Amino acid sequence: MSTGLPVGVATMEKRFEGEVAGRSATVFTSAFDQASGVGTYVAMESFEGTLGGREGSFNFVHSASTSGSDRADEFFAVVPGSGTGGLAGISGGGGISVDADGTHRIWFEYRLG
Repeated sequence: MSTGLPVGVATMEKRFEGEVAGRSATVFTSAFDQASGVGTYVAMESFEGTLGGREGSFNFVHSASTSGSDRADEFFAVVPGSGTGGLAGISGGGGISVDADGTHRIWFEYRLG
């Protein structure tokens, strides 16, 4: 099927430093035009490491759209029931900001319980 934007799928591994420290395996899909910068992505991540001094793992999902120079329609959520170890029972959300140099910064607003 043909659409106005090509669809791609990628897998990647990310490393985190700071209050969120560890690594994640990510499945990333997007409908995106590289020439204009217009598109939307959806990503599912499996994180392993420490968050707020607690060690464990969990999944989170995020997505956003862009018209080329903005970030809109953002969604970010911890997958319910996915926490293990010291992160068992984690729930909540968070967000991603992108610095002018392209550095991505992630934060979590979460509850354990």
